[in-house]
Amino acid sequence: MRKLAALALVLASLPLLSVRPVVGQQGYRVVVHKDNPTTELPRSVVSNFLLKKKVRWDHGPKAAPVDLSSDSLVRETFSEDVHRRSVSLIQRYWQSQIFSGKGVPPPQVGDDSAVISFVSDDPGAIGYVSPNARIDSDVKVVPIAADG
Repeated sequence: MRKLAALALVLASLPLLSVRPVVGQQGYRVVVHKDNPTTELPRSVVSNFLLKKKVRWDHGPKAAPVDLSSDSLVRETFSEDVHRRSVSLIQRYWQSQIFSGKGVPPPQVGDDSAVISFVSDDPGAIGYVSPNARIDSDVKVVPIAADG
């Protein structure tokens, strides 16, 4: 139990890697269901959705995040840019959440088309894809704004 508490303390105290005035998004694009009225999201809100710290959209639906597989270069870029942590640190976060009974990670899918399919099937879904992913009419790209 002490080790879990120590791990939680270490993870909670990790400093932000950097403070950026804007989020680049060169290596990924955030996608939501086509009916989602959101036009822009702060970086921290995107992170909170994917970490399941924010569980409902402001317009009502339950959030349904989806991740790419842990070996994805797009996920690595997304994780560093949005969560400001490495994929391995995010995996440790989820291990502690599972162990403590607080939650489970979002489902992981293998490629952009699987993310788009997942997002198009759920009005509360949010995910990310590579910058050259083919976006169909059932999803839309939402720019990430710098945190205020």
